[in-house]
Amino acid sequence: MADKTKKPVGAVMVVGGGIASIQASLDLADSGYYVYMVEKTSAIGGVMAMLDKTFPTNDCSMCILSPKLVEAGRHPNIEVITLAEVQDISGEAGNFEVKVLQKARYIDMSKCIACGACAAKCPKRVPDEFNQRLNNRHAAHVRYPQAVPLKYAIDKENCLYFQKGKCRACEKFCPADAVDFGQQDVMHTLNVGSVILAAGYRPVDPGQCGIHTSAFQNFPNVVTALQFERILSASGPWMGHLVRPGDNKEPKKIAWLQCVGSRDINTCQNGYCSAVCCMYAIKEAIIAKEHSHHGLDTSIFFMDMRTFGKDFERTYEGAKQKGIRFIRSRNPSMIELPDGSLELSWVDEKGKLSTEVYDLVVLSQGLEMDPETAALCRKIGVETGQSRFVETGSFTPVESSRPGIYVCGALAGPKDIPLSVMEASAAACAAAANIHSARGTMITEQVKRPQKNVGGDPPRVGVFVCSCGINIAGVVDVDAVKQYAATLPNVEYVENNLFTCSQDTQDKMAKVIEEKGLNRMVVAACSPRTHEPLFQETLQAAGVNKYLFELANIRNQDSWVHANDPVAATEKAKDQVRMAVAKASLLEPLTEARLSILPKAMVIGGGIAGMNAALELAKQGFETHLVERDIKLGGNARMLRVTAKGDLVQPYLEQLAAKVQAEPLIHLHLGSTLKDVDGFVGNFKTTLVSDKGEEVVEHGATLLCIGAGEYKPTEYLYGQHPGVMTHLELDSALINGQIDPKKTNSVVFIQCVGSREPERPYCSKVCCTHSVESALHFKESNPDCQVTVMYRDMRTFGEREYLYQKARALGVMFVRFDLDRKPVVELDGDQLQVRAYDPILDMDVAFPADVVGLATAIVSHRQEELAQMFKLPMDSDGWLLEAHVKLRPVDFATDGVFMAGIAHYPKPIEEAISQAQAAVSRAITVLSRKEMFLPGTVAVIDKKKCVGCGVCWEICPYSAITQDSADGLAVVNEALCKGCGTCVASCRSGAPNLKGFSNQDVMSQITTMLQG
Repeated sequence: MADKTKKPVGAVMVVGGGIASIQASLDLADSGYYVYMVEKTSAIGGVMAMLDKTFPTNDCSMCILSPKLVEAGRHPNIEVITLAEVQDISGEAGNFEVKVLQKARYIDMSKCIACGACAAKCPKRVPDEFNQRLNNRHAAHVRYPQAVPLKYAIDKENCLYFQKGKCRACEKFCPADAVDFGQQDVMHTLNVGSVILAAGYRPVDPGQCGIHTSAFQNFPNVVTALQFERILSASGPWMGHLVRPGDNKEPKKIAWLQCVGSRDINTCQNGYCSAVCCMYAIKEAIIAKEHSHHGLDTSIFFMDMRTFGKDFERTYEGAKQKGIRFIRSRNPSMIELPDGSLELSWVDEKGKLSTEVYDLVVLSQGLEMDPETAALCRKIGVETGQSRFVETGSFTPVESSRPGIYVCGALAGPKDIPLSVMEASAAACAAAANIHSARGTMITEQVKRPQKNVGGDPPRVGVFVCSCGINIAGVVDVDAVKQYAATLPNVEYVENNLFTCSQDTQDKMAKVIEEKGLNRMVVAACSPRTHEPLFQETLQAAGVNKYLFELANIRNQDSWVHANDPVAATEKAKDQVRMAVAKASLLEPLTEARLSILPKAMVIGGGIAGMNAALELAKQGFETHLVERDIKLGGNARMLRVTAKGDLVQPYLEQLAAKVQAEPLIHLHLGSTLKDVDGFVGNFKTTLVSDKGEEVVEHGATLLCIGAGEYKPTEYLYGQHPGVMTHLELDSALINGQIDPKKTNSVVFIQCVGSREPERPYCSKVCCTHSVESALHFKESNPDCQVTVMYRDMRTFGEREYLYQKARALGVMFVRFDLDRKPVVELDGDQLQVRAYDPILDMDVAFPADVVGLATAIVSHRQEELAQMFKLPMDSDGWLLEAHVKLRPVDFATDGVFMAGIAHYPKPIEEAISQAQAAVSRAITVLSRKEMFLPGTVAVIDKKKCVGCGVCWEICPYSAITQDSADGLAVVNEALCKGCGTCVASCRSGAPNLKGFSNQDVMSQITTMLQG
């Protein structure tokens, strides 16, 4: 048991350096904790840094990751410890002592200027791990061009000096005298209150595991999916040019083979599904077509297409429209032809043997735990499960078996980026709850540097042109743009950078701004949506008002659009830079208003997500109002029987509700709905309505956990026969004893009822697992019961695959069907009967059924009125729309409002709980502050011009403009204003003015564009 007499330590150790680690570290640091981030390689970034693009937006992976890397690297309360590994953890929750071995870099990081001289002179070349061994690196090297920290390291195992006692060329040529061969490994002893394990995964090595071991080892044109990502990447060995490694020729026909090292109990004992492979194969096929200079032929060989996430099914259907072939089969056999091409042979569902030749084959490799991480888990007493991933509970999804040690990301099981990021925030929440009394005891308060007074000074503009690897420079002549920028009025300094968003470039820019006395900055690079805050912070670090900045988007709006016309793209880039400089020259410093924060929260929705969110907030000392429109807590979970891990839901639900009702910091509002919402982040005022009347509640943050509903079908005799029921109805009947599985002779489950159809073109994610769970319950209760599951694709992702395997072993029959040939439920007298076409038998089959379970879609409540109160967007299916699908999965664009549960998208219980914890973590980054600064780009009203017509306050999408009761004219609430400019465009009198986008600013751009 923990010694409660000891005060907890206000620091957390995060083990790992990938996107999950970064997110957890930022959440904790922004909530008042000191963070040690321990990464075993020489730089943070993890696997996400290796990817080319991310779906469904096809954003450049490095481009959206880089601002996060720099933010973590420059955060005063995050200490990044690279080339380091945890050796042992002693102590207990709240007071751990961690031994961390940091290996020598042999480069003095305080002196290294990342010039690359050491690598240039190093004669030793070895396979580059970051580029998946597709090319070589030097023994003196940097992990990748945008690495954080961007400091070189010397690989002792391959360095000629360490191995043979000679060379030292790097030391001779280093201009900063940074090489230090005398460096020694250091053992750090660090005290922390909590530990988060976020060490990620190891991609399965097809050379060691899977049926294509020999092919991967011997055929150069057989590559892994991660190798293909590096082939496509602008910073990869071929700088984004689509080639095959064997002969550097562009392939005309590529095949992806799924389930390599996954769903495989014969060659590598990885019986689980790796969950991410289907979607990344589709993404790679789509992107490859875009990279190809001719009509690329693409085929994906699969057993079940598991596109179960948000917008995944749309991407899958869209890929079909783009001409990507999907071939359902077992993994094909493969032989190499004399020209290096690969001949694939396979048998389809109907037993037909086919053979085709492909130029390149991509193996969709699975995810597994790194053996070194597994050894650490054993050493520190953290249990792992059947698949060797860290074991967590159905209702404690980020807690390990050792109190005080938490887990997130792929270390707890295969998962994609959004789920890893969400779990990272959840783990941060759990880790902080353990030590919340020590919040703020070890941090350094961030102090903004005083700004130079540039009022009245002539503009001195610095222009920084980014190559973005070859994302820009592969199309635009960046040197010509640089030379052109130098000729523009008010431009005092111009430079070109390979990656302007990298940490070393940011540091360099800050120095240049000071040295050259620049008071305006223009960056010609990518999107302000992802990068503007990063560059503004650099400007601020140099002592210049951050609003004296303009970004010319010469990537998204130029090089990507005009990839086939470099000359025109270069001219357009010049136009964009000229326009940006014209505007920057007119910009004036803006001020940011301070806003006090009310440290209270409101959670809307009393289901599993809402109750967990309320309890987590209360655990960390925040008063919380929990609002539920029903008179009873529990939501849909009141009708669920069991989790995927076999834990009963109802006992947990009863205990959870009891905790909520007993918690003094939670104010429960049952039978209540929202009438009105006023205010803004840190200061909301919400009017609740119930039988007791109206009540106004003030709170600083809002968490929406409003759930979703169950589709009620009009087919399969639903509503016409009592034996046909939905999943929830069947679960309720089993819970209440209305159906006795021991006395049931035949059950048929029909999947995708209302899902994956034109009206609802999405997968409801939980249905396959739910049906298999129920099928097992009937089969285990009565082995003689005939149980049949009719499905389109069996989407038992992750370790749910074991349930599928178990069901098949016990004799549950699985019959696949297509959308154009759905099963038919009919009555044969009083007996239900289900008929379907079996593609394997190539004939119709019929099954008698006592019970027909329909896997009905989960549908949004489409609470448009509630969404409108908080100015929140919804997608076309009615799901709440997150701020960024990858990196802000529980945030909204509206500050201070967060989401959790199935209102975001269908998900199982453990994900709903971890998302609730994630929403709490994000909310606490607001609630833990005493005050925050509002953006300076807000509208102001010139009351001399305003006539009080009301157009602006009627049209404002954020309700930021109201009528002043004193004079009847418009007035702007700066806390609500998002700077969209709708009011400016709508006012006939020209009364509104948007700071940073004045008429003069905008007209200067238009005029200079027309002048050429």
